[in-house]
Amino acid sequence: ILKDNKNLRRIHDDALRGATGPDVLDISSTALESLPSYGLEAIQVLNATSSYSLKRLPSLDKFSNLLEAVLTYPSHCCAFRNIRTEKPNSLLSIFDNFSKECESTMRKTTNEIFYRDDSYNTSLWSVEKNMAPFATDEEASPYSYSALFDEDEMTGLDFEYDFCQPKILTCTPEPDAFNPCEDILGYSFLRILIWFINILAIAGNFTVLLVLITSHYKLTVPRFLMCNLSFADFCMGLYLLLIASVDAQTSGQYYNYAIDWQTGSGCNTAGFFTVFASELSVYTLTVITVERWYTITYAMQLDRKLRLRHAVPIMLGGWLFSVVIAVMPLLGVSSYMKVSICLPMDIETALSQAYILIILVLNVVAFIVICACYIKIYIAVQNPELVAANKDTKVAKRMAILIFTDFTCMAPISFFAISAAFKVPLITVTNSKILLVLFYPVNSCANPFLYAIFTKAFRRDFFLLLSKLGCCKSRAELYRMNYFSAYTSNCKNGVAAADPSKAPRALLLLSAFEK
Repeated sequence: ILKDNKNLRRIHDDALRGATGPDVLDISSTALESLPSYGLEAIQVLNATSSYSLKRLPSLDKFSNLLEAVLTYPSHCCAFRNIRTEKPNSLLSIFDNFSKECESTMRKTTNEIFYRDDSYNTSLWSVEKNMAPFATDEEASPYSYSALFDEDEMTGLDFEYDFCQPKILTCTPEPDAFNPCEDILGYSFLRILIWFINILAIAGNFTVLLVLITSHYKLTVPRFLMCNLSFADFCMGLYLLLIASVDAQTSGQYYNYAIDWQTGSGCNTAGFFTVFASELSVYTLTVITVERWYTITYAMQLDRKLRLRHAVPIMLGGWLFSVVIAVMPLLGVSSYMKVSICLPMDIETALSQAYILIILVLNVVAFIVICACYIKIYIAVQNPELVAANKDTKVAKRMAILIFTDFTCMAPISFFAISAAFKVPLITVTNSKILLVLFYPVNSCANPFLYAIFTKAFRRDFFLLLSKLGCCKSRAELYRMNYFSAYTSNCKNGVAAADPSKAPRALLLLSAFEK
């Protein structure tokens, strides 16, 4: 009646209330969206194959006698896997003495014989010498059913399942390696850490954006690039916030929300955010590093100075590239639906595999370019004619920190992702979530501090902004006085005209990491 009924969308909650059955409920190939809340206790076999609208199951305690479930989504089997070994045979709860006898008999390891009767029921019999010999008929056995129960107690009992064995619930299809039976984040400590990390990324990058946008100083190329970097890292923080929020809402019952989350707009939005943010961040970091190297290398050639009109189309290209890369999984090239953390891990087709490899290779190339530029910058600032020794050490340390954070973020992700792209995974999805929380967002948390908050220019702009709101006015005035004092000093010393071959380059080297 119910099977193959394409128009069946709902069964009333009280439809099975008070009924003595059914033992078998077959709702396969229907449009049913939910099961009734009552009357499911008698069901022993549930068949719900090709029931794609059935995305949530009732509370598990409703299926008190369920022995077999054939479902549509593997995630639903996670719910039954958790109770397979917890629920003993319901008949044993009635007979405490027999349960104890089963328990004591099963502890024996050396004097046990397994006997299978005509009904394929397995029984345990002791063969100790001081006991009665093995009987041929059931009544002669000291552990026969008739010796334990009266004739009327045995009427109607189904001995298909062994009394001394727990009830085993079988469920198909089994969850795969990409979607193990766990919550979105898997580990409890990740559930706590991700909140600290996403709040740090969101708050830090939002502060940088606010200060740079509201600053009354001229929008220079470094400031413009820093705005783009902060926005990209802010989007990464939003991705982590979305993942953390859904994990908190579905904790302990993710199997009931997995289908809606992974096939819905939520996971696609999260996936778009993380890929777009990751690629735009890597692209902008590369442009910032190249701009620093270019500024120092061609400091004396004012006609070759990188200006805002040059930086804008460069960053427009980065935005276009990042958007295209993030949209491709929405168009069928790989997929954000493969895993609960919404990363494009689908490599089933050659095109999807090539897509993942191209992203990873480009990220590795970007890291190599960043390292090469910083090495060239370091070689340049080692010239004693240009920078004092203490400044040389300071700049070198700053560059080492920048390269280390980039390496920490990119290296483990790229290594394991490339191996997985060649279908030789070296890490499980569960363990990859550790990389997602501890390594993946490193740059998003560190960049606002390393590229902005720790610089003198940003601190000046920050306190000037607070002074407009009536706070820290004395500190802001101090920064304002220092700025004008330095500007007046440079004008008096004639820095721009005294030695055009060295002075401008020296100032650039000293300020390259303070912009």
